[in-house]
Amino acid sequence: MKSAAILEKLNAINKDTLMETLDITYTEVGDDFLVATMPVNSRVHQPMGLLHGGATVALAESVGSAASYYLLDHEKQEVRGIEINANHVRSIKEGIVKATARILHKGRTTVLYEIKIEDEEERLISICKLTCIILTKR
Repeated sequence: MKSAAILEKLNAINKDTLMETLDITYTEVGDDFLVATMPVNSRVHQPMGLLHGGATVALAESVGSAASYYLLDHEKQEVRGIEINANHVRSIKEGIVKATARILHKGRTTVLYEIKIEDEEERLISICKLTCIILTKR
């Protein structure tokens, strides 16, 4: 499947989900990565006016899980995130953050991603690791 078609499909399945609520958009895809963006505004702020760590983690899990989706045989398999951790290293009040998920390990049943979240000046905001499990559909 071509990159444009993959991005179109991913963005289409965001309708009526948390990804739509957070205005997450998938913007780039390659053989070993997927990129998504999210605007930073009052909808994703914590009370002090900064990007909420939970919104950051939701962005990370969304992009990592979506990347896993394209590793599957969709007729027979599905994916679930089973563990995520995050280190928040810089705060941001407004703008756009970009999350890039890259595979660190691909096994038969688990996939490990590193997800870097950066601001528009490519400064690191958060670094996350996500483990996904590939399940057989019942």
